[in-house]
Amino acid sequence: MDKIVIQGNRKLSGEVTVSGAKNSALPIMAAALLSEKESIIENIPDLRDIQTMIRLLRALGAKAQYQDGTLAIRPGKNLKPMAPYKLVSTMRASVCVLGPLLARTGHAQVSLPGGCVIGPRPIDLHLKGLEALGASITTQHGYVHALAKKKLRGREIYLGGSFGSSVLATANVMMAAVLARGKTAIESAACEPEVVDLARFLKKMGAKISGEGSPLIEIEGVKKLQGARYSVISDRIEAGTFMVAAAMTGGDVLIRKADPHHQNAIIDKLKQAGARIDKGKHDIRVRRSGKLKPVDVTTLPYPGFPTDLQAQMMALMTVTPGISVITEKIYPDRFMHVSELNRMGAKVFLEGPSAIVHGIKRLSGAPVMASDLRASAALVIAGLAAEGETAVHRIYHLDRGYDRLEVKLSSLGAKVRREKE
Repeated sequence: MDKIVIQGNRKLSGEVTVSGAKNSALPIMAAALLSEKESIIENIPDLRDIQTMIRLLRALGAKAQYQDGTLAIRPGKNLKPMAPYKLVSTMRASVCVLGPLLARTGHAQVSLPGGCVIGPRPIDLHLKGLEALGASITTQHGYVHALAKKKLRGREIYLGGSFGSSVLATANVMMAAVLARGKTAIESAACEPEVVDLARFLKKMGAKISGEGSPLIEIEGVKKLQGARYSVISDRIEAGTFMVAAAMTGGDVLIRKADPHHQNAIIDKLKQAGARIDKGKHDIRVRRSGKLKPVDVTTLPYPGFPTDLQAQMMALMTVTPGISVITEKIYPDRFMHVSELNRMGAKVFLEGPSAIVHGIKRLSGAPVMASDLRASAALVIAGLAAEGETAVHRIYHLDRGYDRLEVKLSSLGAKVRREKE
């Protein structure tokens, strides 16, 4: 097991290039199962979760080869319908094979998914949507068993949940519906760019989809899909992480391959906090030389402030004079990073779904423990701005979602290294 060691109190400066979006790549990889033919997917980040999904695709009978950011997937005619616990238990997005397997084979047996421990994240919306399409679903011994005795049939499906729309549920139902008979309308669909990206890939395969990016997605089922060549979008969460890091260290960073249209919520909050932001067509420059200002943040489904940047924004607010309130509306228990930030001297107090942050002048380096993917990133950012040395332990979480983060930070002038525990 590795740890990341950071010598803090250094400004970041220079250019950094964002990798492909993990949250886009994983469902697209699953979608490739919908055709017998080969798909070529480009701009795939080299991450632990990507490697897990590749192993899962192979376990299902597909051939998958990854090299230099390009992934070739050839599912073939004879897919195996069972996704084993050993692979699915480590990564939540692996549940995305449920819809494609059901649509292709009429049967799927998928272990209940794992991933980050950030509170309850049930898959009830996935199952509700697939049942609406005609699947019979039971859950036994930790596995979801889905069976479609007849071809899936399109219908109107409402996918709103207790905390709003669900990206992965929208993706799963959309993938199943593209091979269903008739028309499917998904109401309260997730609007995230990653859903739009998946829809565009499916349309390249021959699917008939409209309304992606809105709360109503309509799908006309087709008999067969072809393979496709596609390049996934850049990772808006990685871009946002670098934006926060630049602002927190008082640096000047140009972030390449970042789509400004996907970053409006974080751009707005960073501007309120005192950062200067310049937007190009495919890049964003973040600078800060003056004092930070406290801002309140509430996480919401896209285009609201992303829950995946909540921890990073909290780290920024810990060194911002004044009081800020961060409210988590997507995963109310997503505050496991609070105790670790407080170990570094932060003053953060929890009140229900909100964190009250009393900003201090500077954090102090300390040994801290990563609890999940985005908390890992927040602790690394905090270490960059802290006085002294910070060691972030259990960074296997970080490797699930960030492609060589310590290398990219080093290129911006950070003193950061990876060590064995």
